[in-house]
Amino acid sequence: MSTAPRPTLIPFVKGHGTRNDFVLVDDRAGTLDLDAQDVRRLTDRRSGVGADGVIRLAPSSTLPEGREVLVAEPSAEWFMDYRNGDGTIAEMCGNGVRVFAAFAESLGLADCARAPFVVATRDGVKRVTRDSDGWYCVDMGAWRFPGGQGAVTDGFDARVQAAGWTTGRPALSVDLGNPHTVVAISDESELTGLDLSAAPLVVPVPETGTNVELVVPLGEHRRDDGAVAGRVRMRVHERGAGETQSCGTGACAAALAVRAWAGAGAPDVWFVDVPGGTVRVRVLASGHVELAGPADLVFAGTIELSGRP
Repeated sequence: MSTAPRPTLIPFVKGHGTRNDFVLVDDRAGTLDLDAQDVRRLTDRRSGVGADGVIRLAPSSTLPEGREVLVAEPSAEWFMDYRNGDGTIAEMCGNGVRVFAAFAESLGLADCARAPFVVATRDGVKRVTRDSDGWYCVDMGAWRFPGGQGAVTDGFDARVQAAGWTTGRPALSVDLGNPHTVVAISDESELTGLDLSAAPLVVPVPETGTNVELVVPLGEHRRDDGAVAGRVRMRVHERGAGETQSCGTGACAAALAVRAWAGAGAPDVWFVDVPGGTVRVRVLASGHVELAGPADLVFAGTIELSGRP
């Protein structure tokens, strides 16, 4: 990073994907070093812009993680540097990468309707396209159940206890480059009434924390095109951010867990309803998973950060 004095006024764009919201910063020069204090300032909903996280667009060549990605994929010119609202670094964000793609389009760096936009992240390369409905579709890459086939057979490999529960409930761990723990809720009224102001307790405690998805499976339905799709309703407590209106990787984790619980013959397409809207999750034959949903840029402005070097 450059040792030049930091600018005190930072231009930004505010965006969201199903109301999972972000402050986006254009750092095509690769000279802006946002620290945890800066991120907390930007995301504060009373004294800052307000968001679940901060996304900095920077040349991949300016970050060690980006240079690693470039070795395997030279076309991944731009890096999505994502920070949770508390300032901690995160590997990836499924809603965030869609909004990042919309931001890149606004800067003239991509046209996702014409060609995939290749994005470098701390979870490797993500390719983003835009379909005829305007939804951004992201190949989220490979996923896995950390507990292996035994966890899938048993249906769980962890226990989750939310506020108000007298005991932990069985949950299934899902890894999408970042950690998730999915627990089933009996009905929608219980899901709506849950207190997620504090992080649910997860046992065993994950070494680097985890996102917790609380889901109600809503069954399967036949779509207008004749294909069968599943549906899930979800709330999420995100690691480093608290409860958010949506979580892209969390929606994928929720769909994958419910699909595993449904057993053989379960559909590969799932619609996940979150407080902020609906996204689509598709399990691909390649062993990858695709996330699709809207991305909106809401407004732009400048904000003053501290002038420390």
